[in-house]
Amino acid sequence: MTERAANTAIDTACRLLRLPSIRNEFSDIADRAMKDQMTYRGFLAELLMAECDDRSRRRSERRIKRLASPGTSPCGPSTSTRTRTSTRPPCTRNASCEWIKKSQPLCLIGDSGTGKPHMLIALGTDAAMAGYRVNYVLATKLVNELVEAADEKQLSKTIARYGRVDLVCIDDSATWNSTDTAPNSSSRS
Repeated sequence: MTERAANTAIDTACRLLRLPSIRNEFSDIADRAMKDQMTYRGFLAELLMAECDDRSRRRSERRIKRLASPGTSPCGPSTSTRTRTSTRPPCTRNASCEWIKKSQPLCLIGDSGTGKPHMLIALGTDAAMAGYRVNYVLATKLVNELVEAADEKQLSKTIARYGRVDLVCIDDSATWNSTDTAPNSSSRS
């Protein structure tokens, strides 16, 4: 088989097997393997690890994107022009996600304007980056969704959908400033 035919066969196989990272990085890894005189097993391990690393990265990005919430962009500050007080409690203990592993609830309590929704998003983002499935919902939306599901005799299905995630971030904020973005109206199924 010629080099060109081999490259075409590899490209086709990667498409069929849905291995985009191997498809994109094969040439570079093959060149490096030849230069470093890698064994076949070493070369295969490099290819597979590149695919695993990329899948893990994309999975984290999807989880964080799914966490999109009102007033914040994932991993970013609020687009709001409001000023927040800097008297936020340290949350390094909570950022370790041990409380999720132990199935313990976490409730953020504080005065208005202290940044509780932003802290909730930060904790949810940390959990998503740690590999947990996270969903963000406004309390009013959740109640409305549950009432509608009960009316349509779909309550168990709705509860099961929320049960499939590791962390449900429920925000009780009733309204957002006009400079904040609207709540994410897409529901996961």
